[in-house]
Amino acid sequence: MKFLIDECLSVALARMAVAAGHAESAHVAHRGLTGWTDHRLMKLILDEDWTLVTRNSDDFRPRPSSASQAPCYLKQPLHAGLICLNLPAGSGRAEQEAYFEAALGQIGLLGDLVNKVLEIDSGLRSEAKVIARLYDFPEHPD
Repeated sequence: MKFLIDECLSVALARMAVAAGHAESAHVAHRGLTGWTDHRLMKLILDEDWTLVTRNSDDFRPRPSSASQAPCYLKQPLHAGLICLNLPAGSGRAEQEAYFEAALGQIGLLGDLVNKVLEIDSGLRSEAKVIARLYDFPEHPD
C-alpha cells in the first residue's frame, strides 16, 4: 500500500508510513499538490492507486444518507481505500501520530483497504484511546 497524506495533516505521518514499510507513501506537500481542489486530487488518487489519509473526512467519505451523495472517487467500483483520522478540534501532531499509528495497526491486521473506509475516532466514551471503524464502500450488494 502507498498512502497519500492530505495537506491538513503533518508531514510526519508520511515518514511514519515509510517506516512502517509503505515505502511509496508521501505527503501532498512533497508531491507538489498543496492547494489542489478535492476533485483534482481525487483523480490523481484514483489514477495512481493511492490510499488517502485525511482529517477532512466530511469532504471525502460517504454521506450517511445516500451513496449517491458521496464524493466522486468513492463512486468508483474500485479504489485503494480511505483513512479518516477524525481528530478532536485543536489536535496537534502528537494526536495525529497516535491516530495514524492506530490506523497502521489495523492495516497490519487487514492487509489492504481496497473499497474500504477506515475511520479512527476518539475513544473518550470507552477505555480505548481511539476506536477504529471499518466499512465497505461502495457497499457490496447482499
